[in-house]
Parts: sequence; structure tokens; C-alpha cells
Amino acid sequence: MKSTVTQIRQRFDNDVERFSNLETGQTSTIDAALAMNLIGQTATATNPNATHILDIGCGAGNYTLTVLKSLPNLNVTLVDLSQPMLNRATERISKVTSGTITTLQSDMRDLTFEPETFDIIVAASTLHHLRTDNEWHAVFSQFYKALKPGGTFWIFDLIEQSTPTIQKLMWQKYGDYLTSFKDEAYRETVFTYIGEEDTPRPLMFQLDLLREVGFSKVEILHKNCCFAAFGGIK
Repeated sequence: MKSTVTQIRQRFDNDVERFSNLETGQTSTIDAALAMNLIGQTATATNPNATHILDIGCGAGNYTLTVLKSLPNLNVTLVDLSQPMLNRATERISKVTSGTITTLQSDMRDLTFEPETFDIIVAASTLHHLRTDNEWHAVFSQFYKALKPGGTFWIFDLIEQSTPTIQKLMWQKYGDYLTSFKDEAYRETVFTYIGEEDTPRPLMFQLDLLREVGFSKVEILHKNCCFAAFGGIK
């Protein structure tokens, strides 16, 4: 039995300080800084005239802050389960944009947006909380509809491998990374909460889904072990 939405929200409510700093907030994620900068640069390159960004599972706002370095003063819509995370993200982002900031404390499965509202959507380390195929399809469809023509959707997340033997190998390599970063106890802590909370899907599943819901172009920006940065252009 996986964690409920309430249980996941409570964990993030109690972890705002760590996620307010990339150095401490993403230590369990391989190539976190690289992926964030790649997505920020790609969003800028593909949508240089953007006016509105949607950040799903925004946490303390790191991805939006990265995009704002190159595209200042965007209007920003922030979505997260955790109100304390939204508060911190708003505090940080308000210092670097004169655009409007809208916050939505919500599960991404419950979101409804007006069509063609956003130029850029980012979702970092959050889609792995989706469970069923229907949920994945509904969420991707909603984001596609919410984008303006030419808009882009960029993802960085934990992924599974499609082949069990390769999944085992990648999981071992990920465990080695966690152990080398800290120790075996840290590895087991991370593996435990992934087992309790997360249901990642293969990269190819998500790329196919992007095409299925309508994205005209799909791009892989980076993949290392069981993490990938990728997205689609409407």
C-alpha cells in the first residue's frame, strides 16, 4: 500500500528548509543541478517570449527561479500539496519577478485550467506520485490543453526501466550513488520512502504518452541511471 496524498503532504510540510536549498534539497537525486539548468535553458530557448509559467509540485520554487534568471518578470502559477512549500516559494519568487504569482494548494490530479493559459510548464520530481494509467493520461492531457500553441512541458523525475534486468542494474547503481554520497543507512532511508511513496514509469512510457496526448515534438535532454529530463513541444 502506497502513501496517501495526506501522508505525502505531511512529509513535505516538515521539510521546507531542506528543499529551499538545492545543495541540501536534492541530495538523493542524481544530476539534480545539471537537469534543472538544462530545463531552465531549454525553456528559455524554446519560449523566449513567454509570459506565464506553471510549476507543478513546485516545492520551494527552485525550477521557477532558474527559469526566471533568463526570463525575468514572468507571471507564475505555483502548485504544490504543501502550503508551507507554497509560502516559501512565493517568498523567494516575489523577490525576482514583478509578474503576478498565483498559488494553488492541490493534488495535480484535481487541477483544471483554462485552455491555452501557459507558455511553459515544469514538473520536477512530482509525476512519480501518479498511480494508474488513467491518472497519467488525464494529467498529461490537462497540461497539454493548458499550454498555448508552441508552449512546452518539461519534466525531471525518477524513472523505471522497461527491462527487469536493467532496472535491477540501474537500481544498484543508484544505491551505490547514495552510499557514496553519505552511507548505507542513507541509501536505505531513500529506498524506503521511494518504496512507500513513489510509482515511477519508464521514460519510453512517458515519451509515448506525450505524443499520444498531442505534443508535436518530444525531446530527451538528459538521462543518467534512473533519472531523466525530457519534455514536449505543443
